[in-house]
Amino acid sequence: MPTPHISAAEGDFAPDVLMPGDPKRARRIAQTFFDDARLVTDVRGIEGWTGTWEGHPISVMASGMGQPSMSIYATELIRFYGVKRLVRVGTAGGMADEVQLGEVVIGSAAHTDSSMADFRIPGVRFSSVASFDLLERAVATARTKGIAHRVGTLFSSDTFYSDRPEQTRGLIDYHTLAVEMEAAALYGIAMREGVQALAVCNVSDHIIRGEEMDSDERERRFEPMVQVALGALFS
Repeated sequence: MPTPHISAAEGDFAPDVLMPGDPKRARRIAQTFFDDARLVTDVRGIEGWTGTWEGHPISVMASGMGQPSMSIYATELIRFYGVKRLVRVGTAGGMADEVQLGEVVIGSAAHTDSSMADFRIPGVRFSSVASFDLLERAVATARTKGIAHRVGTLFSSDTFYSDRPEQTRGLIDYHTLAVEMEAAALYGIAMREGVQALAVCNVSDHIIRGEEMDSDERERRFEPMVQVALGALFS
């Protein structure tokens, strides 16, 4: 049934959904990887597509930017469309010294500075963690395909432009791999709703070394990340 933010009909979404932030990337994933891809929603320009991949029903739905936006779309997909597994696919900024541009980072857990985490369980410092089954299969896929990857914690920030060097240094001291803006919210919602979630990101820049891909290179190098995500869902 349609929701305030999704116009798809009942049954339009597969149980497995990839979630990039960018609606254009959702379209590109559908047209690149899916057979028989069809647009099922585009409210506010946030596109959702459904098709098949190697015979498996699969959907892709943009989340928009930030944890509030991810929270809306993930919750509605789960509660109103019966989605069972959600994998975020997007870009991240490298933090740890060893992280290199173009590597895939697979988020085993996500720290956050968002106050959203404070409201999940009163009096508890909530831990946002990935679903082990998806994590295990993602790592196995990356190893089998020879895709350069790292596994560890992400930092889901509420701010894109930030000047907090002490916070950044502390996160690096605790071996946080990369910063992005959605994983912690996705993990928390999946844990609450009893479904599975994972974040698989491509390192598009390094916030300490000042390295970055241009927009064309980001698009050329997103396919290994999607391959890992699909392997997490279906391998």
